Amino acid sequence: MTKNERFQRFIAYFSEHMPEAATELEYREPYELVVATILSAQCTDKRVNMLTPAFFDKFPDVRSLAQAKEEDVFGLIRSCSYPNNKTKNLIGMAKALVNDFGGVVPDSVEALQTIPGIGRKTANVIASVIFSKPVLAVDTHVFRVAARVGLSTNARTPLQTELQLTRHIPQDKIPLAHHWLILHGRYVCQARKPKCEICGISGICEHFRKSVNNKR
Repeated sequence: MTKNERFQRFIAYFSEHMPEAATELEYREPYELVVATILSAQCTDKRVNMLTPAFFDKFPDVRSLAQAKEEDVFGLIRSCSYPNNKTKNLIGMAKALVNDFGGVVPDSVEALQTIPGIGRKTANVIASVIFSKPVLAVDTHVFRVAARVGLSTNARTPLQTELQLTRHIPQDKIPLAHHWLILHGRYVCQARKPKCEICGISGICEHFRKSVNNKR
């Protein structure tokens, strides 16, 4: 199977079975997604969704967060991973949005990456989910699943994986592909024990092919 054939079958399967894929982070506006995405680093979406209602009650917009005290932010996110760093990043993010962007979340990946707490992955999430930009955020699920299935080859960094994936996925499918890979990794192609028996793309999967051959 060629790389192009693998991608074609991957896209065809998920276009049919998961045409409306979306983030599991709960948000109502761009500011809320920025906060949720910063919180989600090394933390589950489920945990983030438990924290954000109280957070947004206290800090309903970017200007209120920009004026927040660190102890108030920390108290709301202390059960999240790395709460000290995330407290500083959230307040720094809000101040940057207010001072540099008039309180409006920019739609440019480059501009987003100038904001505290927003690296390439987070910038790609925001640009993709909010603005439907053809960019693909590579988190641990995407990195693992892409390599395991054979969509990426010998990629050692998230950027290498991102470039390989976007080279083969049509631009209008790239925002969806981000969610396809994340959700597939979260619920089917799990790290310790992938559920190959219920996987709809096992027929194109390098890991599955090798595991079958090893049993013979």
